[in-house]
Amino acid sequence: MSEHRLRIDPAGTPRATILIVPPLFEEANRTRRTLVLAMRALATDGFAAVLPDLPGQNESLVPLVEVDLVRWQDALAKAVSGIAGPVIVASLRGGALIDHKAKAAAWWRLAPVGGASLLRTLMRARVSADREAGIASSLEGLQEEAKTAPLLLAGNRLSSAMIMQLGASEAQVVEPLRSAGLGADGIAGTPLWLRAEPGEDAAMSAAIAADIAAWSKTCGIS
Repeated sequence: MSEHRLRIDPAGTPRATILIVPPLFEEANRTRRTLVLAMRALATDGFAAVLPDLPGQNESLVPLVEVDLVRWQDALAKAVSGIAGPVIVASLRGGALIDHKAKAAAWWRLAPVGGASLLRTLMRARVSADREAGIASSLEGLQEEAKTAPLLLAGNRLSSAMIMQLGASEAQVVEPLRSAGLGADGIAGTPLWLRAEPGEDAAMSAAIAADIAAWSKTCGIS
């Protein structure tokens, strides 16, 4: 089953294709508008930019509960294999957990995060929501429940396999890689993934596009 993908092309032949791997789960919704602005800036600079839907996300017809990290890794690798010319995989946050199987010319990561940290955030949100609803739950209880049944975490029904893999997952070593953070020594911008609602940061979009373009030249793509 083919998933939807957003593609923005430059006016002429692309210098390379930048495949965007968004953050995982609800963080993807909070950053999408800013990522699309970055894709438009990349197209203006001569790059093609692609933002694929992951199985179980956005327009996908696959139920999220049927998906795990391995399936996402394989889906991204397949997406990259179908692109002609050099590809730079640009991942944000938890996207760095699923980008390493792709056969790319280079990788670029912004604020990569471990799966265990993401999982703790999701579970804490569930415990808080349960408390507001008058339901007693705990991190330990949810972890035990997840061993045998899917869990609903921040609106995402995740399988036992997904939860197990998240808890043990770290971004893998890839080369050549630029790993950037936010702030004075990295990308200027705000941590959109921490906001309660989707946001937009035009300056951050421009900074992301400029940094990826500069990294591409370092990797011999001009």
